[in-house]
Amino acid sequence: MKQITGLSLFSGVDVARMAVAELGLDVDWYSSEIDKFAIQGAKALYDNTTYLGDMTKWDTWEDEKGFDFGKVDILFAGFPCQAWSLAGKQKGDDDPRGALVHDLLDIWSYIKALNPNVKFMFENVAMKKQFMTFINELFGYEPTMINSALLTAQNRKRNYWSNWDISQPEDKGILLKDIIENEVDSSFNSQAHKDFTGGNQLNPNYKSQANTIHSVEKKSPTICAGTHGYALGHIERPCELRDTPPAESALCHHVATATDIKANEANKRIYADTGKSPTITTMGGGHREPKVLVADKKYRKLTPKECMRLQGFTEEIIDKLLNAGISNSQLYKMTGNSFTLPVIIHNLQQLLDTGWPDNL
Repeated sequence: MKQITGLSLFSGVDVARMAVAELGLDVDWYSSEIDKFAIQGAKALYDNTTYLGDMTKWDTWEDEKGFDFGKVDILFAGFPCQAWSLAGKQKGDDDPRGALVHDLLDIWSYIKALNPNVKFMFENVAMKKQFMTFINELFGYEPTMINSALLTAQNRKRNYWSNWDISQPEDKGILLKDIIENEVDSSFNSQAHKDFTGGNQLNPNYKSQANTIHSVEKKSPTICAGTHGYALGHIERPCELRDTPPAESALCHHVATATDIKANEANKRIYADTGKSPTITTMGGGHREPKVLVADKKYRKLTPKECMRLQGFTEEIIDKLLNAGISNSQLYKMTGNSFTLPVIIHNLQQLLDTGWPDNL
């Protein structure tokens, strides 16, 4: 297969690079990232990537880095989501992070002027209609919405813009119980071990509908509702159980509420292993790590290893990242900021099925 040149902007720990490696592509790879810990993680995985630095200084790359934009065959970018997300402040390109989409456009336009055949894939979150229309007009393309829940144990809707056709992947039926560890370090436990008092028992007659996933034409719940179920493990934290079963189509099984932490209600939610995890974030403070029920009235937070599994990282990749000397807080952050690996592989496979890159 012909060697290709790839460029990944806002690359983070560089899941795009992981995907091309998993597909066995021969690549000359370039990356733009400013987070030193994400770069440290990426370097622990691949030693043949050229790092170009801050993408807002892209117009210096030719002279200072010797970078040839015209040789780029494929461009990836997961441009910052905070300014566009329904969960953010929704300032769009009035937010400095949102304004980076224009730098992306400048780079893409420059590459296209030199290589009109360049392929691209951009990713971002679900956003309000006004922003979606704005982004679509900037790119000149409409996205495909894919929920990572089809390929992993995480409910994570993302938009993918590309200049090749992307279809929906088949549901693999992966649940939290398939990715959680039986034994975890006690650091993922609470300092409080008091017995829970009060609350209701779970409905023992409710049967899980965890494998029901909405198609892209229907609305999947952003706030996940509950059912019953118990995760494996021994790390315990007190929680209050729910007695209200969810709608049958719920992907995440919210079964309890934490009683030992100060956090907003969403971050107190505890999930059964019979369903999916909610969408993981950068998890920086505020008890934002997803929480799983491990006993009748106890819970623990998911570990960085488990969160990486939620993003579909292979065990080999996970082991290298865990041994790269990076703190748990930074591992959580780079994982939450990442693409979902099997979704990127799925999308790229459809490009390969067209005969690319041998038909360049």
